Amino acid sequence: MAGRPAATGGSAVPDRPGDQWDRAVASGLAFLRRRLAGDYEVDEFGFDPQITEAVFHPLLRLLYRDWFRTEVSGLEHVPADGPGLVVGNHSGTVALDALILSAVLHDQHPAHRFLRLLGADLVFRMPVVSEIARKTGGTVACNPDAERLLAGGEVVGVFPEGFKGIGKLYSERYKLQRFGRGGFVSAALRTGTPIVPVAIVGGEETYPMLADIKPLARLLKLPYFPVTPTFPLLGPLGMVPLPSKWLIEFCPPIPTAHLVDSADDPLVVFNLADQVRETIQQTLHRLLEQRPDPFGP
Repeated sequence: MAGRPAATGGSAVPDRPGDQWDRAVASGLAFLRRRLAGDYEVDEFGFDPQITEAVFHPLLRLLYRDWFRTEVSGLEHVPADGPGLVVGNHSGTVALDALILSAVLHDQHPAHRFLRLLGADLVFRMPVVSEIARKTGGTVACNPDAERLLAGGEVVGVFPEGFKGIGKLYSERYKLQRFGRGGFVSAALRTGTPIVPVAIVGGEETYPMLADIKPLARLLKLPYFPVTPTFPLLGPLGMVPLPSKWLIEFCPPIPTAHLVDSADDPLVVFNLADQVRETIQQTLHRLLEQRPDPFGP
C-alpha cells in the first residue's frame, strides 16, 4: 500500500494559506504594543522612523510599485553614509513626487536611507498635513534646519522650484522653473555636502493641470486652484492620480567640499545652482525619450 512520501530534512515546508495573514496580524499587534508602551524614538524635528516604516512607506510602496510602475536608476550615487543633498524637479499639481522619492530611496538604496524632505511653510501651517510631514522626517525649507540635518549626516531632499514647479500648467510640463536664490547650494557648501541631482519623469501626468482658477486660489489662500481632466468635475474621485509610468534617475554627485569657503559668494552659488538645474533638465529630456508613452507598461 503506497503511503505519503516522507519529508526530507532539507525540504522547506510551504506556508499554509493563513500563515502570511497570521504573521501580518502578529506584526501589527507587536507594533501597537510598542507604540502604546512608548517604545519608539522621535528626533528634535519630530521624525518618527518607526511609524514611517510601518505605516507610510507601505502605502507609498503600493503607489510607486503597482500604480506608477516606477523604474529607478543611479541609486549608487546617493552616499551609503554621511550627508547628501538630493535635488529634484517638482511637478504634478500634488507633491506626490517628494513622497514617492522618499519611499523609493529608503526601499531600494542598499543602506535604506531616510530622505529628510524640506517643505514649504504652507505645508507646516496645515494641521493634519503638518503632523504627517514632521512624523515622516520633513521640516521647513530654511537654511538653518537644512544645515543642521546635513551636519548630522542625513540625506536631505529639496525641490527648489517650490510651488512654481507643481503649480505649472500641463503645457509647461518638464520645463524646469526658476530655482529661487540657491539657498540649497549655500547649505551644501557650508557643510561640504555632495549634491545629487535627481530627475523624475511621470509626475506631470498624474494630475495634469489644464487651468488655474486664480480668484478662487486667492480666496482660499492657496498658491493655485487646479483644474484637471478629473478635478473638480468628479469631486473627490478627481483626487485619484492617473496611472502614469514613472522613471527616476539619480545623477552623479557634484562635490562641494573644495568650495566650503565660497558659501557666501553669490557667483559660486548661482553657477552651482545652474549646473544642478541643467543636469536635471538634460536628464529629463533623455528619460522622456526612453518613455514615449506616458501610460505605457
